[in-house]
Amino acid sequence: MKRLREWDIILQRGGGKSFDLKELLLECEIVILSSNSNHIKDDVKHALELRKTLKRENVVLGCLVGSFCVDNKSKNPFILCNKYPNLAFFTGFHRHGALRNPNDSFTANFCHPDPLTALIGARILNQLSPKIQVSPGVHNIECQYIKSIKNISSIFAGFVNNFHSDKPGMLPSINTILLTQCLDQAASVSLKVRKENKLENKYLSLKELGYGEEIISAKEIINDKFYEKGDYTFSQLNAVKADVLGSMTLPTEGKPTRNFQAGQVLSDMLLQLKRCPKDVSEFVNWCNKYSLSQGGLEGLKSLKFWPDIYKEFKIKNNNCSMINLIYLCFNANSEEKKEIYKVLISSEEITNFCQESVKSELSLELNEKLKGDYLFNDIENLYKKLFINKEKNDIKKNEYINQISKKYPSYINILKIINSYFNN
Repeated sequence: MKRLREWDIILQRGGGKSFDLKELLLECEIVILSSNSNHIKDDVKHALELRKTLKRENVVLGCLVGSFCVDNKSKNPFILCNKYPNLAFFTGFHRHGALRNPNDSFTANFCHPDPLTALIGARILNQLSPKIQVSPGVHNIECQYIKSIKNISSIFAGFVNNFHSDKPGMLPSINTILLTQCLDQAASVSLKVRKENKLENKYLSLKELGYGEEIISAKEIINDKFYEKGDYTFSQLNAVKADVLGSMTLPTEGKPTRNFQAGQVLSDMLLQLKRCPKDVSEFVNWCNKYSLSQGGLEGLKSLKFWPDIYKEFKIKNNNCSMINLIYLCFNANSEEKKEIYKVLISSEEITNFCQESVKSELSLELNEKLKGDYLFNDIENLYKKLFINKEKNDIKKNEYINQISKKYPSYINILKIINSYFNN
């Protein structure tokens, strides 16, 4: 499938005849808009209006793009499938030229909130190529969020794989956290968006579509009561997880994704300049030198909107610490960037950051209280620190939360810096 701006595309028959969007809507039951993030917002709007004019509302519209769009009036970013809940989303991972490799193939998901539509659509799209195995899913919003946010994670993965290529022990840990945090964020998004856009299974259950479980939910205890924290049902879509993993992996042959390559450029910058980038513009100039244009770097677009997405979906810091770190690598002040640089270049600092940053604030506070104590030396003192002097410790914690301290390792200082910038 190839898309031209004049809508001259997508389907060709014998004799080379092409079809415009109007003809496609009149003749087809499913139309996939393959425009990129620069055009998809206008294209979806145009397609919806044309579909209504033609009285063809039964035609299923879908898209491929996995980026945040921006509202023209409010300038706030949004997920396309969240704004248009019945918009189908087709997603999968493959590298450039993969379909030309006779020995290669990849999996994909066709997601639509109506299970029956998802099943039929997947069967149709499964005929595109014997190299593409398409499965149905209903979580179009969650999958598009993951597709958007994993582009940022891919930049981080590209940096780590390049800068720390001689330390293979740390790479699995970082890639695991990048994947886990993508899923944790999407679980928070799912919990929020599904209150407004409820999934229905009148005709088919999720198990009949191929899901292992009807629902996978996370809960936490607050005041001795269980509250739902996230909906992980979508995490059963293996093609979506494979997309994230593939985007964060250095291939054995060919080039990695463009966002991964941008991370490699960031690695070269830090090696040569011995500092973080002054701003995103300096980084973009470096990418241009490596023939990576900003228009193709979806991760940078998503990173620009990250503070708004973070607030909109009330993402917790322990679910997005890696993205927070890469965001501040470009946007923190010069003193803060010195600490960030120390963490990024040290395998011990960065792995400690990975381990500590995924913990909740209560867990970090507990670590702070236990610092410097041999647990079995003075049980009474330990008890006081944990329970009796709680208020005193809270006051002390607030005193240094916005300060960079030489007493603490850089990764601890970075956690405090992140908490001062991001506080949902």
